[in-house]
Amino acid sequence: MTGQPLRRGRGDARALAAVRLLHTAIWAFFASSILAIPVTIWAGQFVAALWLSVFVWGEVVVLLLNRMRCPLTSLAARYTDDRADNFDICLPRWLARHNQRLFGTLFALTQLHLGWALLAR
Repeated sequence: MTGQPLRRGRGDARALAAVRLLHTAIWAFFASSILAIPVTIWAGQFVAALWLSVFVWGEVVVLLLNRMRCPLTSLAARYTDDRADNFDICLPRWLARHNQRLFGTLFALTQLHLGWALLAR
């Protein structure tokens, strides 16, 4: 090892762009699912709310198994030396920085809401 930064080529830039787009699409699915849960509860679609919750719980398990880090973050890190909060996803830096706290809190609230709605039926 020479101590010099790695030289990155066009292939790395393309691979990073692909990982960022995939990561953003997956994030959008889960963020939308979290936001849709209260809507489906309000509409009385409890089965849909439960399925959305199951999908998000699956993501929670993946994060827990990876020490609260998305596996795509590690993949993106192979293609760049950048470690900004949003180096691996197409989100504003502030949202990438606070993503887990924000959506984790929203998800916890949706689960309380869903539990309450199911018990009140």
